[in-house]
Amino acid sequence: MTPVLSVLVHNKPGVLNRITALFMRKGFNIQSLTVCITESPDVSRMTLVMSEMDEAALEQVMKQLHKQIDVLKVTDLTEAPMVSRELALIQVNSPIAQRAIITSLIDPFRASIVDVGRDTVTVQVTGDAEKIEALISLLRPYGIRELARTGLTALPREASAVSELRRLNESQVLPI
Repeated sequence: MTPVLSVLVHNKPGVLNRITALFMRKGFNIQSLTVCITESPDVSRMTLVMSEMDEAALEQVMKQLHKQIDVLKVTDLTEAPMVSRELALIQVNSPIAQRAIITSLIDPFRASIVDVGRDTVTVQVTGDAEKIEALISLLRPYGIRELARTGLTALPREASAVSELRRLNESQVLPI
């Protein structure tokens, strides 16, 4: 399983360094890490996506995080209902003659062109990793000059929203 953790920490200098040092000391690899201030200016949310690990290793990571002074709350989102997104900026070779083609390629992905240069366009796309990978694969033949990805950021779904989704799914009758 690929663990996804949401960690609320004090918004102070050095906290990120201490948390990542913990992972380094324990030999755990972080695939992506996003950090930003929350609705409270004193608290930051870290979303960590780690390499595949078993449940015992995940439990060890969570215990180590709880021991950190600056950690306020650790939530395992791995199998929990969550809302997650990633952002990618993709700079693509785009002579004027190809711009219409690139625009038609990105439309089904709900991506947008956020910058236009003489020979390039920069495309912005948000969604899950599979969606972003699919768009990158489509744009690769045109020549990707630069690529920047944020990594996953996630929040748990509200419990009432999860039960409502289940209720809706169960009440739908599909025609045969």
